[in-house]
Amino acid sequence: MDKMKIIACDFDGTLATNAWPDIGEPIFETIIRLKQEQENGARIILWTNRVGIPLQNAIDWCTNHNIQFDAINENLPNIIESFGGDPRKIFANEYWDDRMVFLSHLKHPDK
Repeated sequence: MDKMKIIACDFDGTLATNAWPDIGEPIFETIIRLKQEQENGARIILWTNRVGIPLQNAIDWCTNHNIQFDAINENLPNIIESFGGDPRKIFANEYWDDRMVFLSHLKHPDK
């Protein structure tokens, strides 16, 4: 696999405030940071539970905010090739989500 950074980014509550099934206001802090990561070479996957029309609405909203994705709810082509198929689990180095919990206080059992 390539050693590129891959970010799987959620939509509701992460790029836009959560107003499901509508779309909330932009969360500019996340949008700016995501664009910076992409400018620095990161590949970006839209990783959302939205499907059908709500998904298309989110994609259109992102396009209107100049957010471009390398994949949407699927793995990048090189990852699919490496795994010999597209597993349900999205492979990424970072997962950006409004429900994220930091567990840095936990220690590895071997330490």
